[in-house]
Amino acid sequence: MRLDAIHKTVNGKTYTSYLLREAYREGGKVRHRTIANLTGCADAEIAAIRLALQHKGDLTQLGSLRENLKLKQGLSVGAVFVLETVAKRLGISQALGNSQEARRALWQVLARVINQGSRLSAVRLARSHAACDVLGLEPFHEDNLYANLDWLCKQQATIEDRLFRQRHSDGKAKLFLYDVTSSYLEGTENALAAFGYNRDRKQGKLQIVVGLLCDEEGWPLSVEVFTGNTADTTTFASQVRKVSQRFGGGSVTLVGDRGMIKGPQIDLLNATEGEFHYITAVTKPQIETLLKKGQLQMELFEDALAEVTDIEDNVRYILRRNPQRAEEVAASRQSKVRSIDKLIARENAYLTEHPRATVVAAQGRVQKKIVRLCLAGCYSVASSGRTLTLVRDEAAWLELSKLDGCYCLKTDLKVAEATKELVHDRYKSLAEVEWAFRTSKSTLEVRPVYVRKESRTRGHVFVVMLAYLIVKELGHCWTPLDITVSEGVNELATLCATEVTIQNQATINQIPRPRTSVKQLLDAAAVTMPTVLSCSGKEVYTKKKLPSERKPR
Repeated sequence: MRLDAIHKTVNGKTYTSYLLREAYREGGKVRHRTIANLTGCADAEIAAIRLALQHKGDLTQLGSLRENLKLKQGLSVGAVFVLETVAKRLGISQALGNSQEARRALWQVLARVINQGSRLSAVRLARSHAACDVLGLEPFHEDNLYANLDWLCKQQATIEDRLFRQRHSDGKAKLFLYDVTSSYLEGTENALAAFGYNRDRKQGKLQIVVGLLCDEEGWPLSVEVFTGNTADTTTFASQVRKVSQRFGGGSVTLVGDRGMIKGPQIDLLNATEGEFHYITAVTKPQIETLLKKGQLQMELFEDALAEVTDIEDNVRYILRRNPQRAEEVAASRQSKVRSIDKLIARENAYLTEHPRATVVAAQGRVQKKIVRLCLAGCYSVASSGRTLTLVRDEAAWLELSKLDGCYCLKTDLKVAEATKELVHDRYKSLAEVEWAFRTSKSTLEVRPVYVRKESRTRGHVFVVMLAYLIVKELGHCWTPLDITVSEGVNELATLCATEVTIQNQATINQIPRPRTSVKQLLDAAAVTMPTVLSCSGKEVYTKKKLPSERKPR
């Protein structure tokens, strides 16, 4: 790495530019690239940088300047520099833009990966990480970040379109994966909060519904927030419009689970302008109906894929029995039966020890549990004297278990467009969307939401989606290292700069040589740390201070 002075004369006046550059080898040839333009730095800062580069291998050589040289530990630089580099590689930085609002939005994304929390915590995080120096941020506080969520909400469609064009240079995609989830709220004042089907099993909690649209490789393209009482199928129409108007082109296939794409949604696709197709699954009652009609036969459900074509409705059914899933379902059902047996044993013991206890009451409690475990069709409880026994209807039991591990996919794609194996694989790709939801809820912690306004809620969820892109990329990079993304980011955060101040005038950030564990993470992520980083001297601040009751007395 070196500092080059470029002199250029225009109309008799000479201009000097200072470029921080480095040489690298590519294909046997030596090439040069510019890391930073330091033209705006003062002469003293240029001199300090040049001096630091001359002795970058060993700062002890500056011992003769010890009286004029001050060293101190600087801010953490490893995590924010790596995440910012990955964000550039994925096109997130370019999609956001170069304004201060865009840079604040980028910091919110990086902060979400480093340490999840509120906007206030993101500001405090910037006080220990070199956010201003790496991202070129001006001083900001938490209110600026709250307002930045409003900006993100307004710019979301534009940013998503830019990201889509970077991943799909032709502006088209042929397959889209779509699913929804819910996220419960701790408060009650959020503008989008409502009671609905809670997938988190948090009874009595308001929630929001989040829909995620991904490409066939599982990379998120767009996220949308709905009120908490929105049904899954109701969200589908907006995704069809989004695909047809923004991401589509030519033949498009939408993939959704059995609860997402039903009859009305299929009719919507057929009525939408353009060539739309679908891949979904049918429910167990629908499979039973098809079996009764003779359109499907139980013999077709085998380990290998089977296919049935309904020429009249122009629909293909892809059938399979998963032996592993069948064993899991059977084991789960047997576990329910054992729990009923235990309850009967307790009730019988109670009836023996308490002569005044009624058999009818005990029998009712057992029957209630049978109904709750969805086994009322094949099990009942009988009494003989003061003893209860569990009775099984063998015919009903066989009928209940005959479809264990069986599933049936449904599509209108022609065989020439997609074989049954390809249809099966595309439906299985929905697991990528489910993984995105799990990561967003656990690693990136979409909740607590910490905001109330509709626009800021949408901006917050959009930040989480952009952060997931970085987490997904780092997950691929660090898979050989057997380390989670959170552990890797925490390890990178231990790499701190050394602030070098010369003659009380110029200050630069000297980046020390990373230790082995950090070096492995950098190499796996294909990131090269610079040896020196400019020091802007800019600091963030918080408007909200520590409550007086928490201050030491």
